[in-house]
Amino acid sequence: MSLLRSDRFPAIVLLAAAALGLILANSAAGPFAQDVQHAYIGIPGIFELSVGHWIADGLLVFFFFVVAVELQYELTKGQLASARKALQPAIAAAGGVIVPIIVFLIFTAGSDVTSGWPIPTATDIAFALGVLAVFGRGLPSGVRIFLLALAILDDIVGIVFIAVLFTSDVNYALLGLAVLTVAAFGFVSRMLDSRAKGLIITILIVLAIATWVLVYLSGVHATIAGVALGLVMAQQPALRVRHEMEPWVNGIVLPLFAFSSALVIIPNVPLAELSPAFWGILVALPVGKIIGITIFGWISQRVVQGGGKRLPIGDLLAAGALGGIGFTVSLLLSELAFASNDEVRDEATLGVLAGSGIAVILAAVIVSWRARYYRRIAAAEGSTESAATA
Repeated sequence: MSLLRSDRFPAIVLLAAAALGLILANSAAGPFAQDVQHAYIGIPGIFELSVGHWIADGLLVFFFFVVAVELQYELTKGQLASARKALQPAIAAAGGVIVPIIVFLIFTAGSDVTSGWPIPTATDIAFALGVLAVFGRGLPSGVRIFLLALAILDDIVGIVFIAVLFTSDVNYALLGLAVLTVAAFGFVSRMLDSRAKGLIITILIVLAIATWVLVYLSGVHATIAGVALGLVMAQQPALRVRHEMEPWVNGIVLPLFAFSSALVIIPNVPLAELSPAFWGILVALPVGKIIGITIFGWISQRVVQGGGKRLPIGDLLAAGALGGIGFTVSLLLSELAFASNDEVRDEATLGVLAGSGIAVILAAVIVSWRARYYRRIAAAEGSTESAATA
């Protein structure tokens, strides 16, 4: 379990799952895998979802719950607990959202796929921290803290996009009931230290399931249920639950989602005939993110006073490259943005995989360069201290 709680291993598992899905979809077993993904499971005539939807709308709720718990902690006691702490990464995150959108819209101008503009705005926390852990030995802790705050703020943006842009025909009565079950969940979670712990846990599970069903049936994307529950749960119990859930999310939920999302057939068409959405995402993730985060991060450190130690431009470049690893949330946004167009959705998914892959390579190179730079400084300082002692 400790391996699945580390930064490095989950990123490797995620990458392997996506690669396996892509390979399987384009093999002789591809049609069978697609049939399984589209098979319906549930109570016939009452509540049925395809296997793919159970993964994206059901299992992924656990991931968003974990993210929301981390967000709650950071907003109250962590790196985003004060406006001064949050402002620098917030400005950098804004650059990491705005510039990729502009790049995407440049590539898709005049086409019918401009609705995919939210796709390249996301940063995959688990993947980005994994790459940083693999290649960043020797980097100062400030880079990781800045990246973590940046990625969390990116997640907030992604959650807002999912809640606002991809919601239609809302049933406000059911949504109102969901609000009540969320409030009840938050209230009951504060009784977990009582003697009736077993009963309280049972009630919380029932309320969580009821919230998910109500949010799904209301027309709002079901993952928002996980966000709401994670934000309202009492902090200490929530952190304990997050700790217990983390290996399962990293080892099962995210790999299954990556595998399912990557079950797309690589189109047998010339590159020039690929959808503008593919090219927009391919460039916006690695290039738009690194430009936006680096420039806006540099500006924020000169505009905001007292927001912590300034990061050199090389460290901002490293954070920007890591921010281009969209993956999980970008894959979900691809499915939502082009839900009615399977061909464009598949090409957008390929754009996310390819763009995130390029970002991984860029990040590995830049982070390794910065890590070697800091190791050389540390070695030189060590030699100077040794000479002085002698």
